[in-house]
Amino acid sequence: MNRSPFPGMDPYLEASWGDIHHRLITYSCDLIQPQLPDDLRARVEERVSVGSPDERRLHLIPDVRVVEKSPRSGRGRNGGGVAVAEPRSQTTKLAKPLLLEYDEPTTEGFIEIRDKGSDRRVVTVIEFLSETNKRPGKDRRKYLQKRKELRRGGVNLVEIDLLRSGRRLPPLSRNGLPPSHQTPYCVLTMRAGQRPLEYFPISLREALPTIPIPLRKTDEDVALDLQAVLQQAYINGRYDDLDYSKPAIPPMETEDAAWAGKMLRPTLKRR
Repeated sequence: MNRSPFPGMDPYLEASWGDIHHRLITYSCDLIQPQLPDDLRARVEERVSVGSPDERRLHLIPDVRVVEKSPRSGRGRNGGGVAVAEPRSQTTKLAKPLLLEYDEPTTEGFIEIRDKGSDRRVVTVIEFLSETNKRPGKDRRKYLQKRKELRRGGVNLVEIDLLRSGRRLPPLSRNGLPPSHQTPYCVLTMRAGQRPLEYFPISLREALPTIPIPLRKTDEDVALDLQAVLQQAYINGRYDDLDYSKPAIPPMETEDAAWAGKMLRPTLKRR
């Protein structure tokens, strides 16, 4: 199975983020698990997110009866009789339904590293950010509240942002970062009991880094090879069928789009 033509994050994978998101979480958990001390366990957990990724609303309306009037009073081409439902009178007043807005619930995964003792204390949480985390609204506010609770509870938090869409979470406003660190992707690590945050900028044009995952203060960090995890998601998901002849969604910035076009030329020629 072919690998992505990009050296690092494939910007075309963002359009299939639901599947990629689940794969990154599962494969990362599998990669971390054998590195953990004997008394720690990595588990994939889920939470319910109310907003759908594209903010579309579902309208619930009662079932309706639709009938088609035959132009020949129910007779087919061969003259045979065909049973046809009679339409309602044109003067019949139709009932008007109440349109209800409905938020389609979705589940979002994340990784928890817990002590296997009786208290099952959470040591570290690893999040691959999704659009709901980065888009203004109820889900973003809930996630930021969860982040505060983890910090207060002395839990390490690692946020991995491989999405170009959406707004960066505080304190990562691009206006507050030096130009050299204003990259489309990044990792933010919040170590328990430490005020300074660790920020890892990730360029579109370079391989994803291997990042340290903090555990307890008495433990050494374990390694998470993001590039290896992404390659596994690409190969196992059989994303070699991506249509690279079209622009990525969302569109790339001008310079990145020009660079991506050069990277894709060999791939497009083979196809």
